[in-house]
Amino acid sequence: MQTRLDERFQNTPQGREAETILRSCVHCGFCLATCPTYQLSGNELDSPRGRIYLIKQLLEGSQVTRKTQLHLDRCLTCRACESTCPSGVDYARLLDIGRNEVEQTIMRSPIERMLRFTLRKVLPNRGLFAFLLKSARLTRPLLPKRLQRMVPTQPKIRQNSPPANHSRRILILQGCVQPALNPDINHAAKRVLDKLGITLVEAQQAGCCGALAYHLDAQPEGLDAMRRLIDAWWRYIADPDKPIEAIVVTASGCGVTVKDYGHLLRHDPAYAEKAARVSELAKDIGEIVAAELPELTRLLENRPVPEAEAIAFHAPCTLQHGQRLDGVVENILKTAGFRLTRIAEAHLCCGSAGTYSIVQPHIARQLRDRKIAALTRDDPAIVVTANIGCQMHLQNGTQLPVRHWIEILDRVLCGETGDRYP
Repeated sequence: MQTRLDERFQNTPQGREAETILRSCVHCGFCLATCPTYQLSGNELDSPRGRIYLIKQLLEGSQVTRKTQLHLDRCLTCRACESTCPSGVDYARLLDIGRNEVEQTIMRSPIERMLRFTLRKVLPNRGLFAFLLKSARLTRPLLPKRLQRMVPTQPKIRQNSPPANHSRRILILQGCVQPALNPDINHAAKRVLDKLGITLVEAQQAGCCGALAYHLDAQPEGLDAMRRLIDAWWRYIADPDKPIEAIVVTASGCGVTVKDYGHLLRHDPAYAEKAARVSELAKDIGEIVAAELPELTRLLENRPVPEAEAIAFHAPCTLQHGQRLDGVVENILKTAGFRLTRIAEAHLCCGSAGTYSIVQPHIARQLRDRKIAALTRDDPAIVVTANIGCQMHLQNGTQLPVRHWIEILDRVLCGETGDRYP
């Protein structure tokens, strides 16, 4: 693709990166077949190829309009297009550059600005979000049924026995909304890794990973959150007496961002080296467990085999497309004895996509209903996933229990496969 960048972008880091990405696109159109929004609308401007043209135009100096912002907003950043692109176009990074430029050019409506500001200030604030969620749960019976469905119920929390003090130590990202929505995900991860001889360490003062603000087009705010998290982690990373061997993330949406710190902060002289080290250490919980499969197999030898329970696994986009870990969790579940159903259109997004289900609810509901139909086609006993956002979004559209896969692996290792899922 030929480009003639406007002089504002020439010889800037963003301009050089964008030009390289644009030139790698051969406009073949393979991405259209795997783009969820194009599948729904049939509008090429709601496809990766169409959005690439919009970004190219704005970087070449064409007038930026509300229409440009609308079609970039509709992108889920699911990155399915990257998985299918034969030219290796780094679409997500180009989209970040384009969105940042549009955000500085087009003024959003007061309602949009207030919604995005509220999301950025409430969701990453663990204490405030937990308080508001608890209040919503208490008043849930008084709300209209439509609003009741939007308030997630309190999940059953299993006994969290203190893990042993193993020599192997791994830092864990606690997350923002996950501890309030479903604290048993991290509890289950601790129990599973404890059985594998690994201690999970929680860093004090560790906050949001920055993904939420960064992808709500408040990129400086998101980068600041990343720096604060690196600072909170660094004393554990740099400790020569009690070294940590990895940073584990149980929410794939956060994990894909943490793995990208090295790129996002590469121009920051104070943080570039530290960010690169954090990205190097970051692992999805699936990668950690998969590396211990021989020991896991040994632990499972005397456990009940849950082979009669059919499980539908929804692979989040941030896991299969963002982190390129397609098949890792599925292999772990099969090793544990579960029977996985076949999922049609497994590459398509469920519509959660961080805050997408809030800022683009109409499209998100269509994608959710389509995904649930695919997941439940073979009558599974439970739906499992690897990201808290996907879990909450899917649960809002089905009566089947939707859980994180580490929770059900924990149940197997504790010999609880006979229980019904709460």
